[in-house]
Amino acid sequence: MGKNGINKVVLAYSGGLDTSIILKWLQDEYKCEVVTFTADLGQGEEVEPAREKALKLGIKPENIFIRDIREEFVRDYVFPMFRANAIYEGEYLLGTSIARPLIAKHLVEIANATGADAVSHGATGKGNDQVRFEIGAYALNPNIKVIAPWREWELNSREKLMAYAAKHGIEIAAKKGKSPYSMDANLLHISYEGLVLEDPNCAPQEEMWRWSTSPKDAPNDGEVIEIEFASGDPVALNGVPLKAHEMLDSLNKLGAKHGIGRLDMVENRYVGMKSRGCYETPGGTILLKAHRAVESITLDREAAHLKDELMPRFAKLIYNGYWFSPERRMLQAAIDESQKNVNGTVRLELYKGNVIVIGRDSKTDNLFNTAYCTFEEDAVYDQKDANGFIKLNALRFIIAGKNGRKNG
Repeated sequence: MGKNGINKVVLAYSGGLDTSIILKWLQDEYKCEVVTFTADLGQGEEVEPAREKALKLGIKPENIFIRDIREEFVRDYVFPMFRANAIYEGEYLLGTSIARPLIAKHLVEIANATGADAVSHGATGKGNDQVRFEIGAYALNPNIKVIAPWREWELNSREKLMAYAAKHGIEIAAKKGKSPYSMDANLLHISYEGLVLEDPNCAPQEEMWRWSTSPKDAPNDGEVIEIEFASGDPVALNGVPLKAHEMLDSLNKLGAKHGIGRLDMVENRYVGMKSRGCYETPGGTILLKAHRAVESITLDREAAHLKDELMPRFAKLIYNGYWFSPERRMLQAAIDESQKNVNGTVRLELYKGNVIVIGRDSKTDNLFNTAYCTFEEDAVYDQKDANGFIKLNALRFIIAGKNGRKNG
């Protein structure tokens, strides 16, 4: 019997130094069998080497799980989020946040399939990810146990981690070209934290950015693209139908080429402190602009305004780790209902960090009616009708003013 009654644990395993140390630590500290799960989320690095590293650390071949979940990630998590135009604190496109519930889902699935008692992750006790992983896991399996090494062990410095790795023969050679920043990458974004970024008044160095061209060095000629939407989701780029992950990958390449999607912000973490981070979200930045453009001609006014009121709450739920909550599902149902008529195409010009909408159309659901809104002579709108409209809406002010109440 292992420590705390845990005989088998499923570890979210990247194959990097930190999770390799965690793997060995779990074996030593909990005396339990370890199952590894490595997810291909489009992070841009090979995931297969994680298999060889796990084998070297004594993991049985049948206990090594490597899954390509890029399509599921974009189709079932990213796109539903973008139907809401979700951004956290006015800027952040939630690239890390939206990936965590999917990883938690697969951890729990593998735990159920292998008879594991617990899941484990490498998130620190200071960050948001510990909350996202664990709330997601408990929501999907209320009986699961969670091991969070960073909240238990005494390896609380880089020196202690390196010493532990050296003692146990864990590979510590730095990868060629590896960023010194704390990074998270997937098909939606790359995030950067730490080092000079811990000073919010210190500008990030240009060499930090690993995905996008600097807007200063981007092509001097703009590039026009067209995105087709069906029920709120992008389905074709320049007339070519694409699967969800193919669409985001293509938009990422276009956005990165034109210096689109860089962000430097200070955000409020769920656990209480402020955090400065930098993000690259080229495809997501294009997608947000395009989606709002097609909504502008297909959504009813009050539905559009209600969506904008709900969006900050929806975004906060994702940021704080409540993807599997009943309130998120309730909001998602309302958002998805609003998207039934969000069908059409948007033309955009990409130019030196900018996404410029230059056209939008819907053959089936266009609410933009030239006959009503033209500045030229029309035969459908009687401008005299506005007299009563204005008087009725001003009536409460008129009554209060006549009663001596000051409105100004």
